[in-house]
Amino acid sequence: MSNPTIFNPVIPYSGAIFGGLRRGQMIAVQGVLPKESERFQVDLQCGSGEKPRADVAFHFNPRFRRSGCVVCNTLTCERWGREEIKYEMPFKKGEPFEIIFFVMVDRFKVAVNGKHFVDYQHRISVDRVDTLGISGVVQIQTICFLNSTEQDNPYSTLPIKKTDASGTHAKPTTIPLAVPYMGQIKDGLCPGRTITLQGKVNRNPDRFAINLCVSDSTDIPLHLAPRFKEKAFVRNSFLYQSWGEEERKIDCFPFNPEAYFEIIIYCSSDCFKIAVNGEHLLEYKHRFTDLSKIDMLEVDGNIQLFEVRTW
Repeated sequence: MSNPTIFNPVIPYSGAIFGGLRRGQMIAVQGVLPKESERFQVDLQCGSGEKPRADVAFHFNPRFRRSGCVVCNTLTCERWGREEIKYEMPFKKGEPFEIIFFVMVDRFKVAVNGKHFVDYQHRISVDRVDTLGISGVVQIQTICFLNSTEQDNPYSTLPIKKTDASGTHAKPTTIPLAVPYMGQIKDGLCPGRTITLQGKVNRNPDRFAINLCVSDSTDIPLHLAPRFKEKAFVRNSFLYQSWGEEERKIDCFPFNPEAYFEIIIYCSSDCFKIAVNGEHLLEYKHRFTDLSKIDMLEVDGNIQLFEVRTW
């Protein structure tokens, strides 16, 4: 079972990490630091017990009094170990942030807002970690679980920009799936099949598009196109060499710059049902009824694409 993206969790948050942690895995946490915050913490835990308290393999604890610092530690048998304190504060009150935890063989690597921030050597086996906890005064928007494909280079697949020694931005990092993306839908669609896409919107987006196509023709039975300047979510079909009538009605525009998203496309007998970030958003009646011929997925535009799954 894969870990779903978590959107807007209630804090304090405690959630299972399905399958536990493993080398090459990344956990990306996006949120906003309230102006009144004095501290918050992210804990990679060995269970969720409170009495006695579960062991914490990695305690990441920004504290904002005075000039501020970040405390890292491990809790074993309800006893804290030696604190590792970094007297540097990458978080700013009232502003958004992104933390990425990367699991290596011997340590955790942590990046904050696109820059490497700290290394923390494992003190207990990460194989025991099965729970993520977040508490304190903080607002969390997304918790996203990503799998690296290049395990020896922890920043090869980070959805952030690397920085060189001078602190200036180097070339943006690569991402797991190249965009434009084309993928085959094995055996085509049928009622009950589901497609899930997980990604992150670029900084200054214009639009992106998702197309469900018929490989042996030019037909596009489903065209989904979020457009940021108009705050429009266009739906259409390209059949018999021409576009049909656009559908645009929507209650709210669910995408934001630099935010993670998850789109679920469910194929029913009479329509596609579209959910974004865990909430049902719209339905699109089939204009092309030979569903088994819909056998290609295309994704293009101003996004990073992390995962595509079909089942």
